[in-house]
Amino acid sequence: MTSTLQQAMTVDAPAEPWTGRDDGPGAEHLRWHHAVTPYSEHSAHAAYSAAGPDRDWDAAFVGFRSDEGVRRNKGRPGAADGPGELRRALAPMALQVPLRALDAGDIEVGDGDLAAGQRRLGRAVTELLDRGRPVTVLGGGHEVAYGSYLGLAGSRALRSGARLGVLNLDAHFDLRDDDRPSSGTPFLQMAGDEEAAGRELNYWVLGVSAPSNTERLYRTADRLGVRYLPDTGCGLLNIHRVDAFVDDFLASCDLVHLSIDLDVLPAAVAPGVSAPAAYGVPLEVVEHVCAKVAASGQLAVCDVAELNPDLDLDHRTARTGARLVHRILTSAVAGQVPAPGGPSRVGLGR
Repeated sequence: MTSTLQQAMTVDAPAEPWTGRDDGPGAEHLRWHHAVTPYSEHSAHAAYSAAGPDRDWDAAFVGFRSDEGVRRNKGRPGAADGPGELRRALAPMALQVPLRALDAGDIEVGDGDLAAGQRRLGRAVTELLDRGRPVTVLGGGHEVAYGSYLGLAGSRALRSGARLGVLNLDAHFDLRDDDRPSSGTPFLQMAGDEEAAGRELNYWVLGVSAPSNTERLYRTADRLGVRYLPDTGCGLLNIHRVDAFVDDFLASCDLVHLSIDLDVLPAAVAPGVSAPAAYGVPLEVVEHVCAKVAASGQLAVCDVAELNPDLDLDHRTARTGARLVHRILTSAVAGQVPAPGGPSRVGLGR
């Protein structure tokens, strides 16, 4: 008998097996490529155990191969290759937490029909979310965020009345009011959908860069009640302010959509993005925020956006994005987060 998940899951490109360095058998040699199973009928059946649905996996991946939104936003194309590069960077990383994950494959936007691709991504995210585990979406341009949101909006938890909070780690508000949806419009699209559903979008942004956002965007953010923290207030010396911001955000919602635009990081750390940051938020702070959100138990969906392998020096951006995914998922399982600059090994929270 085919499981409900197997019947419903439709992607454009099935997942390939993850590969990487292998030091030997056993948990002491565990790496990510050992822990991820490509989605298939067999893995879907395995997820339905005597203990209940999906007790055999802790997280799920799905890719969104698109730079159509970046092209429309007059950015540098190449982000469609981001999902594969993020997988390759994550696969050989050592894994001390004995978790298991499914890779559902990729949604592809190769025909210019961005809206249809976002709807397909939304359906895939909904099906994975309704199995009760967090979903990591590997982008792709930041138009991925609206597809992730569609998945949350269709999920059983949100339909049952859970409060959604959207935290965007980004140099940009991405609240552009353009004729066509793009990588600059996803959060305004969310606001419109939430209003149509009789709700207000609970949207917070950490890392906003003043030179990268026009006065009109600030006015739109103020009109929508967006809470934001500028990049100049997100350094290590401001970590208490950052923690208070994230604590207030977590208190405002039940479920979290964490969206990470890699251009929030300094260009030296993340050169492989459409718009590298001249200032940026330190990696220590971004990783701390990611771990804090993941350890809260409220994380439902995380998407990682704007990796452009064509522009990535020494794979720096891919490795940084993969490290953030590693920290998020291990923190979600372990429920622990070390302070930035503190010990690198705190229980299972590495």
